[in-house]
Amino acid sequence: MLPLYNLGLRIYVFLIYIASFFNKKANAWLKGRSNIQYPKFDKSAWFHFASLGEYEQGLPVLAGFRSAHSDTAIVITFFSPSGYEIRKNTPLADAVYYLPLDTAANARHFIDAIQPTIAVFTKYEYWYHYFYELNRKNVPLFVISGIFRPNQVFFKWYGSLYREMLGFVTHFFVQDENSKNLLQNIHITNVSVSGDTRFDRVWANAQSPKSFPLIQEFTKGSQVFIAGSTWPEDEELLAQLIKTQPNWKFIIAPHEIKEEKINRFIALLPENSTSKYSLLTAHHAPLTNQTLIIDNIGILSSLYQYGQVAYIGGGFGAGIHNTLEAAAFGLPVIFGPNYHKFKEARDLVSLELGFSINNAEELKETFSYLMDDTHLKSISKKIKDYVKENTGATEMIMKYLDNY
Repeated sequence: MLPLYNLGLRIYVFLIYIASFFNKKANAWLKGRSNIQYPKFDKSAWFHFASLGEYEQGLPVLAGFRSAHSDTAIVITFFSPSGYEIRKNTPLADAVYYLPLDTAANARHFIDAIQPTIAVFTKYEYWYHYFYELNRKNVPLFVISGIFRPNQVFFKWYGSLYREMLGFVTHFFVQDENSKNLLQNIHITNVSVSGDTRFDRVWANAQSPKSFPLIQEFTKGSQVFIAGSTWPEDEELLAQLIKTQPNWKFIIAPHEIKEEKINRFIALLPENSTSKYSLLTAHHAPLTNQTLIIDNIGILSSLYQYGQVAYIGGGFGAGIHNTLEAAAFGLPVIFGPNYHKFKEARDLVSLELGFSINNAEELKETFSYLMDDTHLKSISKKIKDYVKENTGATEMIMKYLDNY
């Protein structure tokens, strides 16, 4: 099984190489892993994140560790360019790298260089050679905010190598009882149900969000619909909604902010009704426009403070993006049909605080329901309570890590 795993990784790299000729993200993935020089540390704490979303999820634990153990260097690795490129200069780390390809030689070289005394992986990503090398060197390894589903390879008859990887983990902190039960069914018992550290992250953000005076002026005196991390499939539905709601203002933060993609969306909207945030900040765009397109990154999590209703993109593709950032501000959330991989989204739907839609007509119907002040006020309070009640994972994890 291990030879097949190693072969699969090399095929993956070959496909990335082919893709790099026409895909910027693939090109960055390759370049970021070429000729990396690792400074040596006497000791360090190693935090690994698949991408930006996992970084934000694990940030409360990372920040807590930095505060409690200022004498220990922190090394962060990312698998994806979308995490590395945005957080490569974070002050919470002494070094930030792309994770080298998971080979036995790379694992030995990297771990020998950074000398970790503890390793923390957030939610996803299980790498055989890195886990094996940490285990061989008796370095405690923790998975935080883990989530497991029956269809994952760990629970298949052919998943023996991946079950072996799980055996290298010192302790799992999982989001729910179902994950704990699945692990126990394959004789993994070093598991605690801590919940999801994202609740701590988004709740803290909602208590002291960044302010944006120009956006506050743009939304002043209006009811505001905010759509975050949207894709073209989402934007086609949103464009139809916007045309029917002239008394509402709309803030749209696309997942991809390339100019041609934003211009494609603007072309779907009424003429001269839309401003770009970059132009707004340059004082060239009128504040009277109905729709504001956010054409930069890093501010969405605080923008929800200006809204009454939120739409979360991705539900017509691989899966929805972060619903909790909006929920922490008391906004009911609407999203497409592909949400079932996300426990918090399933919770919100079952509590009638989140709403899944399949087409433009359902989006309009849901929006009409939420326009009722009685519905909106009731949902706003309940959804904030839901987020607050699920905080506390970070404190539980930090108490455990401090023993190591």
